[in-house]
Amino acid sequence: MQINVTPVSKPRMTQRDKWAKRPCVVKYHNYCDEVRKIAKNEKFKPSGAMLIEFYLPLPKSYSKKKREELMGQPHEQKPDIDNLVKGLLDALLKEDKGVHTIIASKSWANNGMIVVNNLKDYEAYT
Repeated sequence: MQINVTPVSKPRMTQRDKWAKRPCVVKYHNYCDEVRKIAKNEKFKPSGAMLIEFYLPLPKSYSKKKREELMGQPHEQKPDIDNLVKGLLDALLKEDKGVHTIIASKSWANNGMIVVNNLKDYEAYT
């Protein structure tokens, strides 16, 4: 399943976030709503083993040369990949206790996007 939404990592939330809406929390909740809507429209059912690819947009401030150099390369900056995975799993699943295998990557791209595939035979990846 391809989700044409810029990935958002799960923020560290506090009790105060229930009533004082910080911008990062509002952005995260909007992201979760959009991912859920797309998954429902695609009739995507996550399995216990998934391959997840996060594509993060290149900053507009980067020069054309730097953008060309980084295109498709691994993304080695924040947000951390574990927080991206947490955010996506929270959006797709009510409880993620059934997830036992995740293979995840994050790369630079022109536009933000997430590609999620269920791994039917995940043993081939171990």
